[in-house]
Amino acid sequence: MIRPSSVRKARTQVLKAMAHPSRLLILETLAEGERCVCDLQKLVGSDLSTVSKHLSLMRRAGLLEDRRQGLQVFYRLRVPCIMSFFACVDAVRDEGPPVQLVVSRRRAGSP
Repeated sequence: MIRPSSVRKARTQVLKAMAHPSRLLILETLAEGERCVCDLQKLVGSDLSTVSKHLSLMRRAGLLEDRRQGLQVFYRLRVPCIMSFFACVDAVRDEGPPVQLVVSRRRAGSP
């Protein structure tokens, strides 16, 4: 089934929001749990304004949620299942079994 162009556009926005090594590092870190901006800034090793831009872009794309506690801002994954997407990307990169084969097997109940 071919999806409407609005769906493709929304998917493109999410993929673009992940398309940076620092953003991928942030997503992988947040998969382990909520973190404050200060911790993410240290992890990424960029200035605060750059990290804030990365976080804002991913929040607008629907990947992250934030909450404020006093002067600190904490981020977490909005949909943790996004990490399963990376398993698929890794399978493509590692030249594992064709994705269609994996999907077909899962639908049939096989590993």
